[in-house]
Amino acid sequence: MSAASAARSILTTLHEVMAARTHAQAKLNQVVEVIGDALDSEVCSIYLLRDGMLELFATRGLNQAAVHVTRLGVGEGLTGTIAQNIETLNLDQAATHPEFQYRPETGEEKFHSFAGVPIVRRERAIGVLTVQHVEPRRYEEVEIEALQTVAMVLAELINNAGLVDGETLGGSAETVSGQLICEGMQLVNGLAIGEAVFHQPRVHIEQTVAEDTEAERQRVYLAFDRMREQIDAMTSQAEFGMGGEHVQVLETYKMFAYDEGWSRRINEAIDSGLTAEAAIERVQQRTRMRMREISDPLLQDRMHDLEDLANRLIRIVSGQLGTAAQKGLSKDTILVAKNLGPAELLEYDKRRLKGVVLEEGSLTAHVVIVARAMGIPVVGRLRNLRGQVREGDTVLVDGDKAAVTLRPGQGVLTAFEARFAQSREKKAAYAKLRDVEPFTRDGERIEVMMNAGLRDDVGMLAMTGADGIGLYRTEFQFLVSATLPQRERQERLYRDVLEGAKGKKVIFRTVDIGGDKSLPYLSNSTAQEDENPAMGWRALRLALEREGLMKTQARALLDGAAGRELNVMFPMVSEPWEFDAAKAVFETQREWLKARKHQLPTAINYGVMLEVPSLAETLDLLLPRLSFVSIGTNDLTQFLFAADRANPALAERYDWLSPSILRFLDRVVKTCAGTPVHLGVCGEMGGRRLEALALIGLGIRRLSITPAAVGPIKELVRKVDTKEIGQAMRGWLLNPPENMRHTLQEWAREKGIEFD
Repeated sequence: MSAASAARSILTTLHEVMAARTHAQAKLNQVVEVIGDALDSEVCSIYLLRDGMLELFATRGLNQAAVHVTRLGVGEGLTGTIAQNIETLNLDQAATHPEFQYRPETGEEKFHSFAGVPIVRRERAIGVLTVQHVEPRRYEEVEIEALQTVAMVLAELINNAGLVDGETLGGSAETVSGQLICEGMQLVNGLAIGEAVFHQPRVHIEQTVAEDTEAERQRVYLAFDRMREQIDAMTSQAEFGMGGEHVQVLETYKMFAYDEGWSRRINEAIDSGLTAEAAIERVQQRTRMRMREISDPLLQDRMHDLEDLANRLIRIVSGQLGTAAQKGLSKDTILVAKNLGPAELLEYDKRRLKGVVLEEGSLTAHVVIVARAMGIPVVGRLRNLRGQVREGDTVLVDGDKAAVTLRPGQGVLTAFEARFAQSREKKAAYAKLRDVEPFTRDGERIEVMMNAGLRDDVGMLAMTGADGIGLYRTEFQFLVSATLPQRERQERLYRDVLEGAKGKKVIFRTVDIGGDKSLPYLSNSTAQEDENPAMGWRALRLALEREGLMKTQARALLDGAAGRELNVMFPMVSEPWEFDAAKAVFETQREWLKARKHQLPTAINYGVMLEVPSLAETLDLLLPRLSFVSIGTNDLTQFLFAADRANPALAERYDWLSPSILRFLDRVVKTCAGTPVHLGVCGEMGGRRLEALALIGLGIRRLSITPAAVGPIKELVRKVDTKEIGQAMRGWLLNPPENMRHTLQEWAREKGIEFD
């Protein structure tokens, strides 16, 4: 029996049960019997959320005396775990699961196998449907899918009968009042003020069981055609001019819209007896559950694109087309959403859309790439945001500090507006420094370069007056592509970047993927087992093992830089031999191109990122083969302190101005002193004024930082005397003060130097 036919046989009977003129409890009692018979299961039980607890409402096979007596907290036992995680469990031996709890009043001790699915309404678990069996066995996939389909239909019955708690566990947003500050994740920096507008009014599915399967199928076919027309029209718009990663993002998004597997799954759900709307929602629920099982952030982001398309499709098929974009924005707006697809963001009036706040979101999400290109600040990872904000509330978005203030008091609003105005004034002042070379008071020239990762970022060189691009992250092209980027496409990107730089130096870092930036089309069994991906199969380690990957990138960089200087930097070098092996790949490709009369770069300069502390121990041996060294302070910090920077508990624990880091950097500076090797720092440390002051004091003369930090750091450089700060740093490193940060702050105040 297929999953569709199994579900259809249950739904046909359930339709009759639900149409009967009996009270809700009697219907639930019949439902467990229907499901138990259809799946030949000895136990079928329904738990519903009431007063914050999961209460046993109906059962076949357990003791009837336990009904309305057995109650579990969300997260308690197997049933509570299903509700908390909105996940499916399928166990042949329930007692072996770490969350198993035995309830003697139910008489369930003789049952070994257990399967349960959440009953979900509006993305929230309102109950759990479970089956049990004496014989230890895992339930078949067709049985699990039938349960999931039935659970969806039950959600409507349960909600209409008013059997469960209100819409949100934390209370309705209508009752929320007063100022609230929410901290999230910085996705796109910047400040914004506006009124809250919900991106997507929820489509309420009124009917879940189909009367005519073929009619429902035709409705879905027509909706698919219309949705694809919308996506085609959107991807053909020249929104930001030609080229750019956002264009590749939309092409990937378009690929999902034409995915046959997705439409096939919706058709199968219709076969089970669901309406078109319910079938799309059913597949969407399954997608959400899969997302919770996937740890790979890139795959999760791809799932978000699919969720966005499903939302669009369900609105079309239901005739409820009104997103906030279609209705139009009348005031300065902060868009509120669980998540957002890149195409949906493009539908908004950019004159009115000032900021975006998301309950989910990540740095590699496609919507973030598009938002950055549009210059819209975004803060993500704001849990239960939609339960805390009302339509029309004033919202302050601080993309720099990853904070969002809802319903600010007058004092907070006034202070934010003043800061907003000050920010604009400072930006104007920094803009005046665009063409001013950053010399210190005693005449030392500091190179202030910028980091980049998108083709569009290159335009920031002219806007900021940066000396060049000290770190171009080549992996972004790989992250936004559905397949490995072809050599020609890579070459075109590198050529465009060099042309856009207009003669300024660009340092290309070879691809740094793997670890937390794994790609679905480039996997490795070892990588999937990494307990700490940051120290696993990534960056140069991966590239050297996948030689074809590095050869392709080497040839693309060499061809892309034809007639220009090429600067290549290898990431995460641990020992000198790794650099030698990587350089050999490039030199072999250069000889191959030379033999075929290709135009070559005028010069090739090779360098390393010093991120792994072990390299510092052999740096003196490697220096004669290098043109430059760039210290990657982000990874270096976590490796030096054995502190995962992705762990929130450790994120703020270790200070860049601790003597440990400063002494380490001082040793690297001394190793490079007297050699022709250029030494620089790239990373967040160099973009913070106080930390940059310390780096200049150590002897660092090249900083590569975010474009937004170029102006502030150029302004800082002009206030610094390198001899004064150098002498102070030497004294502090010899005899470290109790708090280096406070000591440096006091020194800066005395010298009239502002810091963050």
